[in-house]
Amino acid sequence: MFAVIKTGGKQYRVAANDRFEIERLAGEAGDTVSFTEVLMVGTTIGAPFVAGATVVAEIVEQTRGTKVISFKKRRRQNSKRTRGHRQDLTMIRISEILTEGQQPSAKASEKPAKAKAAAPAAEAVATADEAGEAAKKPRASRKKTETVADEA
Repeated sequence: MFAVIKTGGKQYRVAANDRFEIERLAGEAGDTVSFTEVLMVGTTIGAPFVAGATVVAEIVEQTRGTKVISFKKRRRQNSKRTRGHRQDLTMIRISEILTEGQQPSAKASEKPAKAKAAAPAAEAVATADEAGEAAKKPRASRKKTETVADEA
C-alpha cells in the first residue's frame, strides 16, 4: 500500500520502508515522526486530507544538500554577484501507513538506538572516573602500583 503525504511544501509518494530526503524536521536520529497531512492512501483520495490517516516515519539522519551556486552577471556593467546555498535536509524511513485512526505499533514507536547508546556512554564515564582517580594519586605511589601490577 502507498500514500501521498505533504511536508515542507512538497508532496511525496511513500510506501513502507522507503528512505528519502525531505526538508529539515526537528528531531535527532532514531526519533519517530508522524505525518497527518495525508492526501491519498491506496485508492482513497482526501478532500483535502484523508480523515484518520497517518504516516509514521523514523528519522535516519540530519544532513545537508549539495551546494547550489547562484551567479549573476550584467554585461558591460562590471557587475557580478555570486551566492551559494546548502539546504538542510532530513533522511527518513517510512515505518508504517495507518488508516482509520490506528495507533503506531510498539515496534515503530520504540527507540532502541538511544538505549544502546546510553550503555557505552555509562562505561566511558566509569573509565574516565578511574583515570581521574589514578591522576589524583602522587607519582611515587602510581609507579609502585604499576610495577606491582606488571610483576603479577
